[in-house]
Amino acid sequence: MTRATRVRALFAFAVLALSAYLAVTQPVRLGLDLRGGTQLVLETRDSPSATADRDATDRTLEVLRRRVDALGVAEPSLTRSGDHRIVVELPGVQDPAHAAGVLGRTAQLTVHPVLGTAAPTDRPATGKEGTGKDGPDKATPAPGKGSAKDSGQDSAKNSGKNSGKDPGPVLPDESGARLRLGPPALTGDGVENATARFDAERGTGWHIALDLRGSGEQAWEKLTAEAACAPAGDPARRAAIVLDNKIISSPQVDPSVACGTGITGGATQITGGFDQDSAKELALLINGGALPVPVETVEQRTVGPTLGAAALDSSARAALLGTALTAVFLAVVYRLLGALAAAALACYALISYAALLAVGATLTLPGLAGFVLAIGMAVDANVLVFERAREEYAAGGRTRRGAPRRSPRAALTAGFRHAFSAIADSNLTTLLAAGLLFAFASGPVRGFGVTLCIGVLASMVSALLITRVLAELTLSRQAVTRRPGLTGLARPGRVRTWLERRAPDPLRHRRRWPLLAALALALAVTGIVVRGVDYGVEFTGGRMIEYTTTAPVDAERARTALGDAGFPRAVVHTSGTKELTVRTEPLSATEGKRVTEVVSRLGGGAEKVRDEQIGPSLGSELRRGALIALGVALAGQMLYLAIRFRWTFALSAVAALAHDVVVLVGAFAWLGKPVDGVFLAALLTVVGYSVNDSVVVFDRVRELWAADRAAPFRKVAGRALLQTVPRTVNTGIGAVFILAALAVLAGDTLTDFAVALLIGIGVGTYSSMFTALPLAIALEAASGAPPPQPARPRGARTRRPAGERPRHDTGARV
Repeated sequence: MTRATRVRALFAFAVLALSAYLAVTQPVRLGLDLRGGTQLVLETRDSPSATADRDATDRTLEVLRRRVDALGVAEPSLTRSGDHRIVVELPGVQDPAHAAGVLGRTAQLTVHPVLGTAAPTDRPATGKEGTGKDGPDKATPAPGKGSAKDSGQDSAKNSGKNSGKDPGPVLPDESGARLRLGPPALTGDGVENATARFDAERGTGWHIALDLRGSGEQAWEKLTAEAACAPAGDPARRAAIVLDNKIISSPQVDPSVACGTGITGGATQITGGFDQDSAKELALLINGGALPVPVETVEQRTVGPTLGAAALDSSARAALLGTALTAVFLAVVYRLLGALAAAALACYALISYAALLAVGATLTLPGLAGFVLAIGMAVDANVLVFERAREEYAAGGRTRRGAPRRSPRAALTAGFRHAFSAIADSNLTTLLAAGLLFAFASGPVRGFGVTLCIGVLASMVSALLITRVLAELTLSRQAVTRRPGLTGLARPGRVRTWLERRAPDPLRHRRRWPLLAALALALAVTGIVVRGVDYGVEFTGGRMIEYTTTAPVDAERARTALGDAGFPRAVVHTSGTKELTVRTEPLSATEGKRVTEVVSRLGGGAEKVRDEQIGPSLGSELRRGALIALGVALAGQMLYLAIRFRWTFALSAVAALAHDVVVLVGAFAWLGKPVDGVFLAALLTVVGYSVNDSVVVFDRVRELWAADRAAPFRKVAGRALLQTVPRTVNTGIGAVFILAALAVLAGDTLTDFAVALLIGIGVGTYSSMFTALPLAIALEAASGAPPPQPARPRGARTRRPAGERPRHDTGARV
């Protein structure tokens, strides 16, 4: 064992040991799409008295955190996104309307003196005019500290004592009488604690007990002392408790409280027509405090617990089956080295899982697909190395006795050395696409970008470190050295053997290949124009509800029934036998219930398994972000390839990428599948895959052209294409195993994802060979630039001409 192998082995052992430790000791955070729950995206808005800046959003986040804690949700997550958005995840919560109502209320609590009743011509307060609860309300001190009773029907006169005060807002009380209020004497900041209690003994039912503190206690005493000076039955003897510009209670001070004395003790009650839920909700809002600025719900997602569990189970089975089929394929094609690569794939799974735990990322359904997809990247790296090692082994020739001149280990070392540049370039382009997903996408798709980055880095460690260590340790054994056929390197493989025997010239008719690309583009554009692109709710805004019905429901029948119920623009899709999806414009809670009632009636019962609502402003923003991400992806890939290769290669590769994007969008238009956030993830992944193929081909073109600068570029390109076909075929088969498993076994979301990738990989493989290369040939013929210089061998030193002294040699000799 060489020193380099020992160092690699120690490093690989350290990485695996740390990964195993993290996997055993750290719990994984599952996204809501895998465990069920509700996600809300709240956006802060400016108010007349406050600006929704970054500081206001942070203070709003703390208020929301207190409210969520009071709800008793297990393992909630609240994070700020940008300067104005707050993402709230509530596992297990299946009533998004109630959660949004509790979190979205400003909950500005104030207590006002009542100046008197208002005339019919008086203007109400600015804001929404509430309609109080039915039944009388009271605000009383704690038992033993005085009392305050409701006056019942108010008189129509104003209090002379308060007539000199500045006129305040006009609000209806519990009975609908319009009251003119004075400036707030007490706010929610003066409340130390609010508790929902049930008083069966006094017959008041559910009420909210308030404990006042400091200035709040003094303000309450002063307010009730002034109100007690008004005669009994006078509106001015009342105190109005207002929540979000709505009087929720306006009790009258008890006659036993003397003028100028007030209610002391710092404790009072809000009683009225409360039930248990409303009393607890009001106490929760008071305890949480008022929001510094208003918030608006711009996105809402709910996933049922059964759907989350089923998605996790089906995705895990698809990943295991796809990985197992890929491992068997590698072992069949590359024999012993393929089996070692399969073992390295298992190590990849451990490393990527540990990295997910280390960064504290949340595993979502698209994120799980990102990990599965990164397996294909690891397979691609292994295939690149093994195919190059086969070439190096065959190039070594044989002795007169028929023995190979180059050992399998030496051929493998050369394979790693020559394949490294192609592996690095292809993985960096995929990381670029993943980084754009993280920068411009949101929600689960952003999680896909994170996990894809982790997966790509883990795949490079798996292929370039662990596979190499296992292979070097195995090939150093004499038992293996004596049997080179066991290694999988002694034979070139069926694809390479067929190509060498037939010696085709795929670029002989290079002008015909672009015609096929033009035909595919025309077909795709026709689908986009004729069928139209079915944008998902992420890009258009609206409501998407997915149901599982007891009996099958015809989509046209459901569409007609929803139109009769007042939803003529509803779009209905069915998948399977009992799955039905309804997409409409944004709906209120009442309208959402009507849609559910219609579907339940048609299907003999229906269970809501997914519910998403996106505001129109967020939808346009996501659509704009998707276009920016796609544009930056194409520009970034072109810039990177121009730096690493030549501008002609970069332009050809990006043209092939644009071809792949249009064809994939057109295919989804013809299939009638939605273009949503998951499709965006698949599209950018296809961009990365297509660039991988182009990088591998152009890397071989650069190497062959530098070695034979006098050869025509068309001949060099044809040779490079034939030499990389075995890698393209074997990598594609490995990816197809994984994606086919996802398409067949995973849920609807990942099925569309897998279908998009299957189409994209097929189109990308074709375009990288038969669109990018012919275009590069035409551009090179027009540019007239010289061929690339040969790469200087590692460690080679420049030879000085005879008689030339070294740089620091003065010529003096002693």
